[in-house]
Amino acid sequence: MGWLGLLLALVAIALAQWWHGGSLQTLLDGPAFLIVVGGTLGAVILQTPRQYLLQACAQLGWVFNPPAWDLARQGERLQRWAQLARQQGLLALEESADEETDPFTRQGLAMLVDGVPVEQIRQLLESDIDLSQERNEHAARVFEAMGGYSPTIGIIGAVLGLIQAMFHLEDPAALGAGIAVAFVATIYGVGFANLIYLPLGNRLRAFHYHYGLYQEMTLEGLLAIAHGDNSLQLERRLKSYLKGE
Repeated sequence: MGWLGLLLALVAIALAQWWHGGSLQTLLDGPAFLIVVGGTLGAVILQTPRQYLLQACAQLGWVFNPPAWDLARQGERLQRWAQLARQQGLLALEESADEETDPFTRQGLAMLVDGVPVEQIRQLLESDIDLSQERNEHAARVFEAMGGYSPTIGIIGAVLGLIQAMFHLEDPAALGAGIAVAFVATIYGVGFANLIYLPLGNRLRAFHYHYGLYQEMTLEGLLAIAHGDNSLQLERRLKSYLKGE
């Protein structure tokens, strides 16, 4: 659904421009686009370590293909594992651990099978949650930084366009057209920041928060299994995580 929001914003801008009698072609300018996008990317690449840039690029696909962290399904799996552990012991979870695709869940199940003390499981997994959230936050900050740089670089593009327009002072028609084109860079800078970069950063944060909730619920469930809770007791402990699902 993320791309629908962007499409709605672009259609609204194009419709407003047409409604006022303006031409959509006046909003298209290659040099302004190059200055704003190229300048923004250059500034962000300069300030951001390579691993965080790569992580941000990898997570960009989440906007169109959101990750499937289904809390309700995870809750059902935890209850099933709790029942299996009570019936056959923690070693019975070994096959589930080997087949698990989520690294966090797999690590927790493996520690249960290995007989790691409950308090140590808590400490290790809580540390993993904190580190995961910190790494994910860096990816969101990449787009947040782009949203900060883009408007300023748009102003730079506008000033450069005005400098070029000043060479046509003897031709009022060319001067007016040049000034209009110069301000397209400002539109690009502000528009890209508020319609693309900042929403992308906040959308990634929403995914990160959801995954953090998924991890916390998983941790709560694994600790309950380690304590020997049955599936009904576990369901009560996980109920607060599943509200709104």
